Amino acid sequence: MTDLRAVEMTRPRRIKDSDFVQSLARGLLVIRSFDEDHRRQTLSDVARRTNLNRATARRLLLTLADLGYVRLDDRYFSLSPGVLQLGYAYIAALGARAIAQPYLESLGEAVGESCSMTVLDGTDVVYVARVPAKRIFSLTLGVGSRLPAYITSMGRVIMSDLPESEIDEILAASNLEARNANSVIDPALIKIEVQKAKAQGWYLLDEELELGIRAVAAPIRDETGRVVGAINVSTTTALTSKPKIYDEIVPAVLKTSHEISAAMQSR
Repeated sequence: MTDLRAVEMTRPRRIKDSDFVQSLARGLLVIRSFDEDHRRQTLSDVARRTNLNRATARRLLLTLADLGYVRLDDRYFSLSPGVLQLGYAYIAALGARAIAQPYLESLGEAVGESCSMTVLDGTDVVYVARVPAKRIFSLTLGVGSRLPAYITSMGRVIMSDLPESEIDEILAASNLEARNANSVIDPALIKIEVQKAKAQGWYLLDEELELGIRAVAAPIRDETGRVVGAINVSTTTALTSKPKIYDEIVPAVLKTSHEISAAMQSR
């Protein structure tokens, strides 16, 4: 089991220790202890997953409950809808969803596939806008969903703009886990793929995250040229050949990424 506290508390500090508010860090650590596999937890569960003592975990959980971020049912704690305010505050401040959504809808209509936009958060990409296709993939994704950056088309595109030292930090902190036989999980090989994304200005992820699924991604840049996010189109190997991807989807994704970048730069 991952020691969440060890991961968070050993993260390189960019501020002085005297400016670091440990109680806030611990509160966020408690929130992050809830995930798809740990939706309902007892006090003991939270204390164990965060490596906090029970008294501290209890005070933090009760404080979060009082603030509306956690709810208590019998002896089980779970996140409440109030915690979504934290994520949506960031999305609203970025303005990405409002700006990108109409462009993604046009792209989705043109190619008949799912379209998404993500930003990087730690080792993950977080979905800030999405237009799903009518057919269903086994991965159910929506705004706020997270996936590991190392094994996603958008993650590799965003990482391609980072200094090598930051890429190394992300890979070192990631759980490099193969999803199938096509998954690239060797850090050196992942970095080669990231460099490919940088050289091309776009990236094709070919059945690494899920068998039968390919995704084409391109970067979203701010007014300084820095990559602040990425968009992609996901399609199936059964319905879309590689020649069609190169001839139709890649140009469409690049066109839309340039349009969204321009719109974000002019706001």
